[in-house]
Amino acid sequence: MAARRTTTRITARVDHDRGVFMISVAAELAEMHPQTLRMYETRGLIEPKRSPKGTRLYSQADVERLRRIQEMTTEWGMNLAGVERVFELEQQLDRMQRKVDVLERRAEQLLEEIARLEEKRESVKAEIVKFEAAPGTALIPHRRGSKRP
Repeated sequence: MAARRTTTRITARVDHDRGVFMISVAAELAEMHPQTLRMYETRGLIEPKRSPKGTRLYSQADVERLRRIQEMTTEWGMNLAGVERVFELEQQLDRMQRKVDVLERRAEQLLEEIARLEEKRESVKAEIVKFEAAPGTALIPHRRGSKRP
């Protein structure tokens, strides 16, 4: 009787953007040839990290990007120039979204400031003393809402 082989699965949580996969592993995970990854790097489609000795290290985010490139080229029929343009537009969209977020936060701050100033204006308005001259007399102070003497 053959001995039953047991396997142990090891899982580790790694930062999504940390380069941990060498080119052969990243290529296998993305189901591509390692030379394709080098070509994509040359075209600027992917930028793997480098070890102190210069070895390419791909992150999980890089592998996901490689899969997206493959999907766009094989399933959508897009050429690499089109893929580059899609990535450029996505970066532009991300920058614009960050600007919108900043502007929305600033708009909230300004609305809060307006509300605070409106409250202050109303309280100051209530404190304003109106000066009116009574017939045949000098000016006398008169508060809004109070009856005249």
